[in-house]
Amino acid sequence: MAVAWRRGKENTVDKKINSQPVKAPETPPAQEAPVAVLPRTIHLVPMDRINGFEVRPGFYEINGATAIPGGVNFTVHSNGAASVELLLFHRTATEPFVSIPFPQHYRIGNVYSMIVFKLNIEEFEYAFRVDGPYEPEKGLIFDKNQYLLDPYARAVTGQSQWGVKLAPEQRYKARVVKDDFEWGDTPRPLIPMEDLIIYELHVRGFTFDPSSGVVHPGTFAGLQEKIPYLKSLGVNAVELMPIFEFDEMQDYREVNGKKLYNYWGYSTVSFFSPNTSYAASTEYNREGNELKRLIQEFNRNGIEVYLDVVFNHTAEGNEDGPFFSFKGFDNNIYYLLTPEGHYYNFSGCGNTLNCNHPIVHQMIMDCLRYWVTTYRVNGFRFDLASILGRNEDGSPMNKPPLLQAMAFDPILGDVKLIAEAWDAGGLYQVGTFPAWNRWAEWNGRYRDDMRRYIKGDGGAAQAAALRISGSQDIYEPKSRENASVNFITCHDGFTLYDLYAYNEKHNDANGWDNTDGSNDNKSWNCGIEGETDDPAVNALRRRLMRNAFALLMCSRGIPMFLAGDEFCNTQFGNNNAYCQDNITSWLDWSLLEKNQDMFQFFQYMIALRKQWRILRKNISGGTCGFPDVSFHGVSPWQPHFEDHERYVGVLFSGRETDGSYQVVYVASNAYWEALNVRLPALPPFLHWEIAADTWETQQVCRPHRDRDFIIQPRSVKIFVAVP
Repeated sequence: MAVAWRRGKENTVDKKINSQPVKAPETPPAQEAPVAVLPRTIHLVPMDRINGFEVRPGFYEINGATAIPGGVNFTVHSNGAASVELLLFHRTATEPFVSIPFPQHYRIGNVYSMIVFKLNIEEFEYAFRVDGPYEPEKGLIFDKNQYLLDPYARAVTGQSQWGVKLAPEQRYKARVVKDDFEWGDTPRPLIPMEDLIIYELHVRGFTFDPSSGVVHPGTFAGLQEKIPYLKSLGVNAVELMPIFEFDEMQDYREVNGKKLYNYWGYSTVSFFSPNTSYAASTEYNREGNELKRLIQEFNRNGIEVYLDVVFNHTAEGNEDGPFFSFKGFDNNIYYLLTPEGHYYNFSGCGNTLNCNHPIVHQMIMDCLRYWVTTYRVNGFRFDLASILGRNEDGSPMNKPPLLQAMAFDPILGDVKLIAEAWDAGGLYQVGTFPAWNRWAEWNGRYRDDMRRYIKGDGGAAQAAALRISGSQDIYEPKSRENASVNFITCHDGFTLYDLYAYNEKHNDANGWDNTDGSNDNKSWNCGIEGETDDPAVNALRRRLMRNAFALLMCSRGIPMFLAGDEFCNTQFGNNNAYCQDNITSWLDWSLLEKNQDMFQFFQYMIALRKQWRILRKNISGGTCGFPDVSFHGVSPWQPHFEDHERYVGVLFSGRETDGSYQVVYVASNAYWEALNVRLPALPPFLHWEIAADTWETQQVCRPHRDRDFIIQPRSVKIFVAVP
């Protein structure tokens, strides 16, 4: 928490404690860190001296390590512990220079809190040791010999250099963070849900390749250098793949001479700490400032920042996984355990957080509030969010208290909440995720139905029409109009280019004999697997890419697309590049110049969506005798959704409060032959214009006086009504 220590005549803490002078810290600037609001007066008790340090009971409601004038407040809790020790280390040391046991009279309930005086926060790192019963069948696995990372650590040491394998005692210690970042009057964009255009990216992979041309490749600072590019593209929200501290060396392997890492980062080490390897320089005791500057600059440029957060499991894994934090504080509370004490694995990653236990519930809420208040984050995407609604026995809950708390929390009141509404345990909640009219969802059915339709599958036309019109068969339109996050590609699966260049996944480089990753990609290689010099095949692939993006931008709901799709970035057919810290996952920015026409098409379609609000929401229930949304076949008002049909016409209409008309007709032909189509008749004061045509590589808005038109094979045309 980042608010000032209160000073005043009534506050005698700075002056004396029990009439004993407290010397000023040796390095005053390091001790003036803002901390959480502390009581204006406190009960004064004599200080104790333990192993050469003066200590006293601390502030029990402030979790973690917090700098205060003259010392540091340390607070941790454990339900099952018999005792807790604070360990202090010199920077980078593997053995503590002192151990300070928490006196038993410093414990209130299950909370241990202690102020240690005369500590310079820049000269030490810390960890804990916790002793308690060892009864694995009950989920109790306390080990007094293990160094434990503070669950509320604001910075984790030993991981700031990417790709360096360190021993656990080197990796999992914490620093006290001085939060002195000045936000000033930085505005929060507060973009309405229906106006969002989300761009999903990986912080390291976005700029690490030399072709990015940034000064600080692979870092928060490098991403900041690309803000002008993102503004020129037209997106107004970025979704950052995991930036909480994770261990990229977890499950490190070498396959055919290639180093494979935990590159994506979906395996959290510390929920309150930014990934220090994403910083351009080591930020001793100011970890997070570079990320804060990045968020500040995004917001100043009208772009919101969402974090992809992983509260479904941790990097500690199952019985065979590492033991560095939660297992040592309260294994049977933090994780879902079977009656025999084993780990439930609804995450597919070895363990599952016990999210609706009050202790874990509180930690997650504290965490979200922390990132919103301290980092000014604008939203969150929750990985495998269905786990957040499971009970302690693993069963789905009707009204999960954690999800309800997020929906109604005052601090999170204007923050976007987006659920990946399924998990690895088979729970699929797209359209049924507990929402309280507050949650949006990744619409996996949009992805699947649109992929099937665009590549020309029979029987997909009706589903495509429903997805384009806002998935009202899934989301109740009045209460959940903005619930659907529409996407065709994301980090998990093929890129947009690969979607039309490969029939099969090519994941051999991952080292699992191509058994990992989805086998059902709903992709089409256009006749040749992989790269080709055939101009007809390449032209068709690019047209299908334009079709996909045009339909995404003309669909009701919140559009999201994967970084690099706008210039045909490829992963060479790998649909599960979670471990590929190389050109497979890095963006190749040389493709931007090579595929400038595709980039310009993305720009154009984003601008078109922004221009026509009717594409984003129901304005007035319709106009010109048209309803808000209507479906059409090659003849107006006659939709045909038989299995052999592949034409879809969707008309949106409404009228703005200023009297202007908003009428857009989206014509899509997934058939391999041209079709003759008739447009709905407009009133005499309006006429049709062609706003976009994916058959063309360059887009120019031009009049179309006739109601009849020809739509070319596998193409999309967009018409708008103008005076």
